[in-house]
Amino acid sequence: MAVPRATRPHMPGYGTLPADQGTGLLPWSWAEKRLRDSHDYWVATVWPDGRPHLMPVWAVWHDEALWFSSSRGARKVRNLLANPAVTISTDDALNPVVLEGVAKVVRDTVSVRAFLDAVNAKYRTDYGMAFLDPGVNATVRVRPRWVFGLDERDFGGSPTRWDFTPDRR
Repeated sequence: MAVPRATRPHMPGYGTLPADQGTGLLPWSWAEKRLRDSHDYWVATVWPDGRPHLMPVWAVWHDEALWFSSSRGARKVRNLLANPAVTISTDDALNPVVLEGVAKVVRDTVSVRAFLDAVNAKYRTDYGMAFLDPGVNATVRVRPRWVFGLDERDFGGSPTRWDFTPDRR
């Protein structure tokens, strides 16, 4: 994987220091560890009428993307089918990692099996492929456009934004 480009996000009024001060820009490995290790994630989608919708999910960081599953009839899946733009946050409010990206429902058996194996390993479950039957459940892959993170021990000197757009890496 190419390492995404790291910059200091524009946060006027928050006392954010220049990128070469404080902790400095956090390494991508810092964010990736939190994306991997978070137990719960908050998924924000948008209703067709524009209202926000926020729900917790279990997820795994796998193959440079965040993956989760949900019932095909769940509001978050229906929202993503209509508008694949999504924002996801880890469960640590003191050291948050926020990912903005594009969701895609994945149906190919090899990818779904890899996701299922990762879920079973992370959450110590024993789900079978029937659990992710694409007629009932959607397996969702979210590729990041950008990721934001900060370390609460250095609020003004650690905020980092990683850009995944191809021309910005």
